[in-house]
Amino acid sequence: MKRLPNITSLRFFLALLVVIFHIPQFFDNRGLPTFYELPLFDKGREAVYMFFSLSGFLIIRQLFEEKMITGKINLRNFYIRRILRIFPLYYLVAIIGLLYYNVILPKMGFDFTSNYNLWEGIALLFTFFPNILSASEPGGILEILWSIGIEEQFYLLIAPLILFISLKNIKAFLLIFTILFIGIYHMPGFEFLDEYRMMFFYFSFAGWCSLLKFKPNKYLGILQIVSGTLLLVYFTTNLFISNMSEFQYRVFSTILFGFFLIFFTQKKISFFENKKLIYLGKISYGIYMYHTIVMQPVGFILLKLVAKYNINDYIVIVSSYLAIPLITIFVAHFSYQYYEKRFLNLKRRYRNIS
Repeated sequence: MKRLPNITSLRFFLALLVVIFHIPQFFDNRGLPTFYELPLFDKGREAVYMFFSLSGFLIIRQLFEEKMITGKINLRNFYIRRILRIFPLYYLVAIIGLLYYNVILPKMGFDFTSNYNLWEGIALLFTFFPNILSASEPGGILEILWSIGIEEQFYLLIAPLILFISLKNIKAFLLIFTILFIGIYHMPGFEFLDEYRMMFFYFSFAGWCSLLKFKPNKYLGILQIVSGTLLLVYFTTNLFISNMSEFQYRVFSTILFGFFLIFFTQKKISFFENKKLIYLGKISYGIYMYHTIVMQPVGFILLKLVAKYNINDYIVIVSSYLAIPLITIFVAHFSYQYYEKRFLNLKRRYRNIS
């Protein structure tokens, strides 16, 4: 499948929003000074939801094209590709998190209280239900895995459905699924969907958007500017969230992300096609997965330095917002080159269409 323009770089900026969202939370919990007065610093949740939309936009389009070209979907190959992309880093971080909170911290003399049964937690992690474990607040390293679990749960459900639904009915199915699921998600009696953050509607609606036939025309530039401006306002202000109910905000977010991706991927934008940004997008999965691990030693070091040298609050804040993203990018780069690539290279064997 031909690579869509601009989208890889977008992953990096979404991952960065998640990182800067978690920094003040982590430092607040440890009594260190931090800054999050600007709305931009509080958009990590929305960045994850847009990751869902971006994922649905790409994967559902891929499944649809495979069925259109070959007449079927090779589920075995699809799931093997998902395993090779997701599992190595997911399980590595899960193991690190379990060891850190249950072995390393107690040996260092820190009292970390677990709100869950360890064996049940391990079972939930290793069967890809980290979103259920996340409700018990198992610690930041493990909590961020919730979104990875949601993705895989959705694709376990949707890929077989797309296989068995006739090609001409897939678009209608995705739209109906989105409307029904977002309605059920907010209905009394289904609170567990919200508790476990099973927001499948972001994936399905963006997938529907990816199948719409849009012919680039003279208005494309205007549509890119308008949708891009709306998205910029969405992530840099509280204009929408402050004037909408929770239900309205989720519906608006779902629609905004889906249609933005349509226009954003129609024509190359030189800024987003920068090779360095594209590479940062390629390692964005690692940036997302490793940043809560990186926060731990950075936080401990700054705690020691503040206690010993009484460092100015401004210096601590600037140091945290510089050190954590930069170290995380380095770790993600190292992981991508020397660990993840070993598995990613195997994916080529299981591609069904070019």
